[in-house]
Amino acid sequence: MKSRAWVVFVILAFAAVSTISAAEAPVVRLTVLNSMERIGQDQEPYGPAEANIAAARNEWESFQVVVGTSGENIQVTGAEISDLTGPNGAKISKEQVTLYREEYVRVRKSTPRAELPPGLHADPLVPFVNPITGELIEPRRRVQERWGGPSKTLGHDMVGVPFEVFRGQNQPIWVDLHVPKDAPAGDYRGTFRVRIREKGALEIPVVLTVWNFTLPDRPTHGNHFGNFRNVARFFDVDPASDRFREIEMRYCRAMVEHRLNPPIPTYLLPEVNQDGSLAIAPERHEALKKYLAEMHVSEFEVPRAPFARLSVAATGTDYATIPPQEREKALRYYRGYFDYLKQNGWQEGAFVYLWDEPNLKENYEQVLVLGQLVHEASPELKCLVVEQTYPHDPSWPDIDPAVDIWCPLWAFIDRDTIEQKIAEGDQVWSYTALVQRAPSYHPQYEQVKGLDPPYWHIDRPLIVYRVPTWINRQYGITGLLYWTTVTTVLDPWNNPAFAHPGHYNGGGYLFYPGLPFGVDGPVASMRLKNLRDGMEDYEYFALLQAKSGDAAVKQFVDKVAPNWWDYCRDPQVLLDVRRQLAEKVEATE
Repeated sequence: MKSRAWVVFVILAFAAVSTISAAEAPVVRLTVLNSMERIGQDQEPYGPAEANIAAARNEWESFQVVVGTSGENIQVTGAEISDLTGPNGAKISKEQVTLYREEYVRVRKSTPRAELPPGLHADPLVPFVNPITGELIEPRRRVQERWGGPSKTLGHDMVGVPFEVFRGQNQPIWVDLHVPKDAPAGDYRGTFRVRIREKGALEIPVVLTVWNFTLPDRPTHGNHFGNFRNVARFFDVDPASDRFREIEMRYCRAMVEHRLNPPIPTYLLPEVNQDGSLAIAPERHEALKKYLAEMHVSEFEVPRAPFARLSVAATGTDYATIPPQEREKALRYYRGYFDYLKQNGWQEGAFVYLWDEPNLKENYEQVLVLGQLVHEASPELKCLVVEQTYPHDPSWPDIDPAVDIWCPLWAFIDRDTIEQKIAEGDQVWSYTALVQRAPSYHPQYEQVKGLDPPYWHIDRPLIVYRVPTWINRQYGITGLLYWTTVTTVLDPWNNPAFAHPGHYNGGGYLFYPGLPFGVDGPVASMRLKNLRDGMEDYEYFALLQAKSGDAAVKQFVDKVAPNWWDYCRDPQVLLDVRRQLAEKVEATE
């Protein structure tokens, strides 16, 4: 989505607006929350009466403004933020800010081991402005061109503004602010204003500290979050249509805005000839080149060869042997693919997603066969296998020769074997899915069997989406994997639960479709915003490590994430440590 600041004025029945003082309207108040907090719809408003945030250049930072009323029902008709004025008259334009109304979705049945109860939870972020057209999303209404003539319906049921706040309730507004790369360091000040029908406006001060360092465009922390094929289902669109390609590209751009690697659309990848060689069409190549550059792609997933597929034992075939003709095609395919990437300087970060959760002895044997094939074709091409760094069963084959990137579940993490794999030259990523505790074959099972890592679901505190990059850094883990952001759920806006066969609220689901307000594209969640913030925190680690080494970083990481189970639960503690970390980075500049 476009990162622009939207100044929204919805004028209803008044021409001039005055500012309301606290004495004039004590029943309506604005309070500020940080990005990791979540307030209930009927909860007593809390928080300071000003926004005080900090960020590096080329970083996003967020806060929430809660509109609460205790004495009467009100209608909020608009909200805006001023330009932020900084040192020597420097300005950060209001166009660097995007405003959203937080929508509440219902958790009807709890996720296993949920930390929050069923009920309404703020999660989807409804934009004030259509990110495609740049126009205000208008509320639904019926109009007639002439009296007595036919009427037509315009607008949408779901909008950012206007919105009502009933007595005893509140409505949060999410504020997303991007700091430009050329912003001078220092403190910036501005005003956030909320307009209320027939009452005028309420204001709060906004203070932004810009730190004297800049984050890179490309994510340093490796990541892979699946593809967007399932999006076609939400929009009822043909996956082969131009409309789907437009929607898919909007989802890809939304990934980039949240510091995640977008999947590479298949129509941009080289075609494959029958003999396994690649067909490099100039127009397609240029489109791929442009995509990789504009999307700041840091990892390139090489699709598994469409040849040399291994069957399972149940088919009666030899699942560990590849026919010679098929094998030769697969070798040609992998060799040609890596050569193509290397010729264009795209080989760094290239990998084959070789196997997902090899949970049988036969799967281990298959991993060995396929990994040997890839490495024979191109020794530099890495193989990623979603498996822990210790064997499922000691009697099974050792798959180490086939694996370059290990990817254990969070609860399956074992520090000793991870450090061993890294010392041998492998990489380790991590991932989460469902609600899985340590397996009985974990080397430290007795110590960790009853412990829970920060599972990803709606009915958990938002900090669980931010802290995993800190924990990864604690273990030397350099990547994060999630199977998808757009899995099939029961009802995208009313019951966003993945049922498999249990009930996992928001599992594999970080985007909402924009259909309820006429947007052919994605709507971010508060959970996704916190994941983005965690990815940005990791950039602080990388900057400090480059200047001062691992030990300098570890002293901060230890305060927030000593391990996968004793991670920090207090958002303010994390923010305080982040500020100390930023000050240390600044001191090394």
